[in-house]
Amino acid sequence: MLEDLVATVPGTRQVMVLSGDGLRMAHRGADVEFADRLAAACAGVQSLSAAIAQMHPGESREVRLVVVESANGFFFLMAAGPGAYLAALADAGVDAGLMGQQMRDLVARLGDHLATGPRAPEPEPA
Repeated sequence: MLEDLVATVPGTRQVMVLSGDGLRMAHRGADVEFADRLAAACAGVQSLSAAIAQMHPGESREVRLVVVESANGFFFLMAAGPGAYLAALADAGVDAGLMGQQMRDLVARLGDHLATGPRAPEPEPA
């Protein structure tokens, strides 16, 4: 399904699913080392975004989408279920609206498959 996103949004370079603590779960378009670095950076962006969201009034302060535009392209980070995120890197010419819509559609299609539970320490041997 990640390949569908790459194929339907021209200019998409990398797409990944990651856990909230920055562990790569699946990726397309990048080597494993780059994907792991991106996943770790995403965890930092998610944490910063959550802190900013807490400053807004209202009951629900969840972060739904983060978009960063740089001189060379776009970064997208979207909540994809409890403890899971969908991230994408794209060229500067990408249609940001199309990317957002396709990411929302992908999250809806995958539903609970993207959720990751909290990590629990392994029990100590008896």
